[in-house]
Amino acid sequence: MTNDCFVSQEATDEILLRVTNVCGECYDDLELGNMIHYDMQNYRYLCDCCQQKLCSRMNEACEIVREEDTGLFC
Repeated sequence: MTNDCFVSQEATDEILLRVTNVCGECYDDLELGNMIHYDMQNYRYLCDCCQQKLCSRMNEACEIVREEDTGLFC
């Protein structure tokens, strides 16, 4: 599933300087040489931690699966 939802690669100078140097979810710094993941559904780079969290909530079609509603207005 993760291969269809994300493109994983090592952070390069080009990406960090020309595209982004922060995670699109938590806004933590992306460091040169770290593994980063491009979210194909939301068009953003994610750190390893955020990619794993998002991946755990996705189905095979790369859709976020809602957990049970927690209240009347959710």
